[in-house]
Amino acid sequence: MNFDHYKLLDFSRDGRVLTIIMNRPELLNAVNHELHDEMARVFFDAADDRESDIIILTGAGRAFSAGGDFEWLDKQVKGDRIPFVHEAKTMRRIVMGLLDCPKPVIAKVNGDAMGFGASVALLCDVVIAANEARFADPHVKLGLVAGDGGAMIWPQLIGFAKAKHYLLTGDAINAVDAERCNLISFAVAAEELDGFVAQYAAKLARGAQSAIRYTKSVTNIALRQLFSSVFEAGVAYEGLTTYTADFGEAVHAVQEKRRPQFTGK
Repeated sequence: MNFDHYKLLDFSRDGRVLTIIMNRPELLNAVNHELHDEMARVFFDAADDRESDIIILTGAGRAFSAGGDFEWLDKQVKGDRIPFVHEAKTMRRIVMGLLDCPKPVIAKVNGDAMGFGASVALLCDVVIAANEARFADPHVKLGLVAGDGGAMIWPQLIGFAKAKHYLLTGDAINAVDAERCNLISFAVAAEELDGFVAQYAAKLARGAQSAIRYTKSVTNIALRQLFSSVFEAGVAYEGLTTYTADFGEAVHAVQEKRRPQFTGK
């Protein structure tokens, strides 16, 4: 991999384990247009990286990812937006990059994973989180459709009844409860997270890599089929909601530190 092609992602190696770090800690690794584009490339590059067998994805600082950057969202409200066809392509490449990558991807969730951050984490093969970390897909709280993958992956993990609760309310779930309902693989004490993930990654790295990769590929066939059939609809609906008054009201309410007043318009 040529790490010089990335500005908002950082990297480290430990033997055959490659760690990818979302590196905007001052903004809780919130996703702007540039990070979006880098995330759309990185899993394809990591798949071709000859020096690694296992990938760890994490965030710098105290969060995994807080979701969308509000400065970026505010620009969209004001009409300063890149054509959504580009964003649709980018979002699809992020999702399919994770699902198609033959190498196991471990999400090391060191802190809150919200919105886009939750979707990316939950699309990884193994999710290991600090007990205090929270997961949420609060798109609806911003007047948006959960179109970047959440509406598809949450029901696959915890069933439609529970998934609809979290998707329609935007409520958060902590890592301990997330493990209990099978949303994530493991919840561990924060001080044990680094060691636990390193040990788990090393265990996978000692395994039969061809067998592991083909097993992942087979397991993900159903997910790839699901995402291929419905992902564009989710992205299209999310794109439509960026033109609603409720979306603008939600962004302004966050900036003004008040509760939004939705009108359904």
